[in-house]
Amino acid sequence: MTKEELLSSVRSNLANREKVDYPAIPDYKKPGTDLKAVFEINAKIAAVDFYDVASVEEAQEIMRKKLPDAKVTCSATPEWRGNKDIHVQKPADLNDVDLGIFRAEFGVAEMGMVWVTEKSLVTNSLGYLSQHLAVLLDPEDLTENMHTAYKRVDFPHAHYGCFVMGPSATADISAVLVHGAQGARTLTLFFLKKPVP
Repeated sequence: MTKEELLSSVRSNLANREKVDYPAIPDYKKPGTDLKAVFEINAKIAAVDFYDVASVEEAQEIMRKKLPDAKVTCSATPEWRGNKDIHVQKPADLNDVDLGIFRAEFGVAEMGMVWVTEKSLVTNSLGYLSQHLAVLLDPEDLTENMHTAYKRVDFPHAHYGCFVMGPSATADISAVLVHGAQGARTLTLFFLKKPVP
Protein backbone atom coordinates (compact mmCIF):
# COMPACT_ATOMS: atom_id res chain seq x y z
CA MET A 1 0.00 0.00 0.00
CA THR A 2 1.36 3.41 -0.92
CA LYS A 3 1.41 6.40 1.37
CA GLU A 4 -1.36 8.08 -0.66
CA GLU A 5 -3.56 4.98 -0.51
CA LEU A 6 -3.08 4.79 3.25
CA LEU A 7 -3.94 8.46 3.78
CA SER A 8 -6.92 8.22 1.43
CA SER A 9 -8.23 5.23 3.40
CA VAL A 10 -7.81 7.09 6.70
CA ARG A 11 -9.61 10.17 5.31
CA SER A 12 -12.55 8.19 3.96
CA ASN A 13 -12.99 6.28 7.22
CA LEU A 14 -12.74 9.44 9.33
CA ALA A 15 -15.41 11.13 7.22
CA ASN A 16 -17.89 8.34 7.99
CA ARG A 17 -17.34 8.30 11.75
CA GLU A 18 -19.63 10.14 14.07
CA LYS A 19 -18.11 13.03 15.96
CA VAL A 20 -17.04 12.27 19.52
CA ASP A 21 -16.55 14.92 22.20
CA TYR A 22 -13.22 15.16 23.92
CA PRO A 23 -13.28 13.47 27.33
CA ALA A 24 -14.03 15.72 30.29
CA ILE A 25 -10.92 16.44 32.32
CA PRO A 26 -11.54 16.60 36.08
CA ASP A 27 -10.13 19.53 38.02
CA TYR A 28 -9.43 17.47 41.16
CA LYS A 29 -10.79 20.16 43.47
CA LYS A 30 -11.24 19.22 47.10
CA PRO A 31 -14.28 21.04 48.51
CA GLY A 32 -13.57 23.06 51.64
CA THR A 33 -9.83 23.42 51.00
CA ASP A 34 -8.26 26.47 52.65
CA LEU A 35 -6.32 27.62 49.59
CA LYS A 36 -4.30 30.24 51.44
CA ALA A 37 -3.13 27.74 54.08
CA VAL A 38 -2.14 25.21 51.40
CA PHE A 39 -0.34 27.94 49.42
CA GLU A 40 1.62 29.00 52.51
CA ILE A 41 2.76 25.43 53.27
CA ASN A 42 4.04 24.94 49.73
CA ALA A 43 5.55 28.43 49.43
CA LYS A 44 7.53 27.79 52.62
CA ILE A 45 8.94 24.58 51.11
CA ALA A 46 10.07 26.68 48.13
CA ALA A 47 11.92 29.14 50.45
CA VAL A 48 9.38 31.95 50.06
CA ASP A 49 8.87 34.41 52.93
CA PHE A 50 5.26 35.58 53.06
CA TYR A 51 3.35 38.19 55.02
CA ASP A 52 -0.24 39.35 55.38
CA VAL A 53 -0.19 43.13 55.03
CA ALA A 54 -2.87 45.79 55.03
CA SER A 55 -1.01 48.27 52.83
CA VAL A 56 1.89 48.70 50.43
CA GLU A 57 3.55 50.92 53.02
CA GLU A 58 3.60 48.00 55.47
CA ALA A 59 5.21 45.78 52.80
CA GLN A 60 7.77 48.47 52.00
CA GLU A 61 8.75 48.74 55.67
CA ILE A 62 9.26 44.96 55.86
CA MET A 63 11.50 45.06 52.78
CA ARG A 64 13.49 48.03 54.14
CA LYS A 65 14.29 45.96 57.23
CA LYS A 66 15.08 42.81 55.22
CA LEU A 67 17.22 44.60 52.62
CA PRO A 68 18.68 47.72 54.24
CA ASP A 69 21.40 47.97 51.56
CA ALA A 70 19.06 47.77 48.55
CA LYS A 71 19.62 50.88 46.47
CA VAL A 72 17.94 50.22 43.10
CA THR A 73 14.28 49.28 43.22
CA CYS A 74 12.17 48.75 40.12
CA SER A 75 8.44 48.18 40.18
CA ALA A 76 6.06 46.84 37.55
CA THR A 77 3.00 47.84 39.60
CA PRO A 78 1.82 51.42 40.15
CA GLU A 79 0.97 50.55 43.77
CA TRP A 80 4.63 50.49 44.79
CA ARG A 81 6.97 53.05 43.29
CA GLY A 82 10.57 52.14 42.57
CA ASN A 83 13.46 54.48 41.90
CA LYS A 84 14.28 52.93 38.49
CA ASP A 85 11.91 53.12 35.51
CA ILE A 86 10.59 49.74 34.38
CA HIS A 87 10.44 50.95 30.76
CA VAL A 88 14.01 50.38 29.54
CA GLN A 89 15.66 50.25 26.11
CA LYS A 90 16.87 46.66 26.54
CA PRO A 91 15.84 43.98 29.06
CA ALA A 92 19.49 43.77 30.20
CA ASP A 93 19.21 47.36 31.46
CA LEU A 94 17.57 45.90 34.58
CA ASN A 95 20.75 44.04 35.58
CA ASP A 96 21.45 46.46 38.44
CA VAL A 97 18.09 46.02 40.20
CA ASP A 98 18.39 45.09 43.86
CA LEU A 99 14.65 44.72 44.42
CA GLY A 100 12.11 43.96 41.70
CA ILE A 101 8.44 44.37 42.56
CA PHE A 102 5.36 43.09 40.71
CA ARG A 103 1.78 41.95 41.33
CA ALA A 104 1.14 38.32 40.40
CA GLU A 105 -1.93 37.55 38.33
CA PHE A 106 -2.86 34.56 40.49
CA GLY A 107 -1.33 31.93 42.75
CA VAL A 108 -1.51 28.12 42.67
CA ALA A 109 -2.02 26.68 46.16
CA GLU A 110 -0.83 23.14 45.38
CA MET A 111 2.60 24.45 44.31
CA GLY A 112 2.99 27.70 46.26
CA MET A 113 3.72 29.53 43.03
CA VAL A 114 2.40 32.50 41.08
CA TRP A 115 1.55 33.12 37.41
CA VAL A 116 3.06 36.14 35.64
CA THR A 117 2.96 37.46 32.07
CA GLU A 118 4.28 40.52 30.31
CA LYS A 119 1.23 42.29 31.77
CA SER A 120 2.45 41.73 35.36
CA LEU A 121 6.20 42.03 34.73
CA VAL A 122 6.05 44.81 32.05
CA THR A 123 9.70 44.06 31.22
CA ASN A 124 10.19 40.30 31.58
CA SER A 125 13.78 40.52 32.79
CA LEU A 126 12.55 42.15 36.02
CA GLY A 127 11.68 38.68 37.32
CA TYR A 128 15.08 37.21 36.49
CA LEU A 129 17.75 39.89 36.78
CA SER A 130 16.58 41.38 40.09
CA GLN A 131 18.64 40.27 43.09
CA HIS A 132 15.49 40.04 45.23
CA LEU A 133 11.78 39.96 44.41
CA ALA A 134 8.75 41.33 46.25
CA VAL A 135 5.49 39.92 44.93
CA LEU A 136 2.01 41.22 45.72
CA LEU A 137 -0.80 38.66 45.60
CA ASP A 138 -4.48 39.13 46.36
CA PRO A 139 -5.55 36.15 48.54
CA GLU A 140 -8.75 36.02 46.49
CA ASP A 141 -6.61 35.24 43.43
CA LEU A 142 -5.65 31.73 44.52
CA THR A 143 -6.58 28.64 42.57
CA GLU A 144 -6.32 25.11 43.87
CA ASN A 145 -4.04 23.16 41.52
CA MET A 146 -2.52 23.01 38.05
CA HIS A 147 -5.79 21.74 36.56
CA THR A 148 -7.67 24.80 37.80
CA ALA A 149 -4.70 27.05 36.98
CA TYR A 150 -4.69 26.09 33.31
CA LYS A 151 -8.35 27.06 33.12
CA ARG A 152 -7.36 30.56 34.30
CA VAL A 153 -4.28 31.04 32.14
CA ASP A 154 -5.18 33.18 29.14
CA PHE A 155 -2.63 31.83 26.63
CA PRO A 156 -4.12 33.49 23.52
CA HIS A 157 -3.71 36.96 25.06
CA ALA A 158 -0.25 36.55 26.56
CA HIS A 159 2.96 36.80 24.56
CA TYR A 160 4.87 35.45 27.53
CA GLY A 161 3.90 33.57 30.66
CA CYS A 162 5.69 31.83 33.50
CA PHE A 163 4.94 30.17 36.81
CA VAL A 164 7.33 31.53 39.46
CA MET A 165 7.99 29.37 42.51
CA GLY A 166 10.37 30.79 45.07
CA PRO A 167 13.86 32.19 44.60
CA SER A 168 16.31 30.69 42.14
CA ALA A 169 17.97 27.58 43.55
CA THR A 170 20.34 24.89 42.41
CA ALA A 171 22.18 22.01 44.06
CA ASP A 172 24.08 20.82 40.99
CA ILE A 173 27.55 21.33 42.41
CA SER A 174 28.52 19.02 45.28
CA ALA A 175 24.82 18.73 46.21
CA VAL A 176 25.04 22.07 48.04
CA LEU A 177 21.88 24.18 47.82
CA VAL A 178 22.63 27.69 46.52
CA HIS A 179 19.99 30.40 46.17
CA GLY A 180 20.32 33.07 43.50
CA ALA A 181 22.62 31.17 41.17
CA GLN A 182 20.42 31.79 38.12
CA GLY A 183 17.96 34.40 39.30
CA ALA A 184 16.58 36.12 42.37
CA ARG A 185 18.23 35.25 45.68
CA THR A 186 15.04 35.77 47.68
CA LEU A 187 11.33 36.00 46.98
CA THR A 188 9.07 37.73 49.49
CA LEU A 189 5.35 37.47 48.92
CA PHE A 190 2.81 39.88 50.36
CA PHE A 191 -0.83 38.91 50.60
CA LEU A 192 -2.48 42.23 49.77
CA LYS A 193 -5.88 42.95 48.27
CA LYS A 194 -5.85 44.53 44.82
CA PRO A 195 -6.64 48.23 44.89
CA VAL A 196 -10.18 49.16 43.87
CA PRO A 197 -10.03 50.77 40.39
